[in-house]
Amino acid sequence: MPRFAHNNEIQIAFEDLGGAGGDPLLLVMGLGSSRFWWPDGLVDELVRRGFHVVAYDHRDAGQSTHLPDRHEGSPIAALLRHAPPAYSAEDLTDDAVAVLDALGWERAHLFGYSMGGLVAQRIAIRHPRRVLTLATSSAVPSDVKGLRVLRHVRLASLARFARLRHPETPQGNLALALAVARILAAPGRRVDEHDVREIVDKEAAHQVAGFRDQRAQSRQIGAKWHGGPLARITAPTLVLHGSRDPLLRVSAARDIAAAVPGARLRVLPDVGHFLVGDIWATYADELRALADRVDARRDLRLDQERQDD
Repeated sequence: MPRFAHNNEIQIAFEDLGGAGGDPLLLVMGLGSSRFWWPDGLVDELVRRGFHVVAYDHRDAGQSTHLPDRHEGSPIAALLRHAPPAYSAEDLTDDAVAVLDALGWERAHLFGYSMGGLVAQRIAIRHPRRVLTLATSSAVPSDVKGLRVLRHVRLASLARFARLRHPETPQGNLALALAVARILAAPGRRVDEHDVREIVDKEAAHQVAGFRDQRAQSRQIGAKWHGGPLARITAPTLVLHGSRDPLLRVSAARDIAAAVPGARLRVLPDVGHFLVGDIWATYADELRALADRVDARRDLRLDQERQDD
């Protein structure tokens, strides 16, 4: 069952996924997606590597507060909008910090996927003292604003998303999740109902609408960032990206890694934009290695302090 954090009047749903006593890890999911899009298999890999894993729903997603509908247009139109947004990108980062506060976590490792990677970058900029490490995957750089983000986007995939039409029935929800997964998977990668059944069943059990609320997606993508640049990130940073991502070009990851001081870039061969099972262990290994960098730095500092004494 979810717990709820509060950022003023906004209620943020979050869930403890296991590993109590391990290193705190907050998972940040992508545009319009609930926390149920994090695969159980990936979470299990992370727990086995010593992480205490928590995932949450952004505002306007999952079981968190959904804002009143406005005339938003499509998510792409939201990038062009000059009217005041429903909320700011800073609000999205503060929602994550509200979850950390509710958990009693002073600091945590962050892993953001897709738009969640963008939000995680901004958390590390706005709340540097709350972030132990930052890992992003399949994300665009925070420094790119407005329509300039489209230079990293494969427009053919956006067109495929725009054509999705499925009835709001159990079978329609399954068909929609399968269609989304097939758009996001690496070209030629087989994706079947087994790969999305877990997501659909969880969303149905929690009465979550799934990936269909375009107005909510428009509000999320239209949230404007007024904070600093990526160069201000001080947390050890890992940038992951699939070499065959059908939605975002590898240039997005290269730009993040180039802008964040000391960031490490790893491009994963034959990987797309969907979290398929054969990469879960790789992701978990990479996050463990990143966290161990912080542990090594701490041990080195303690040794130096003991020598000084």
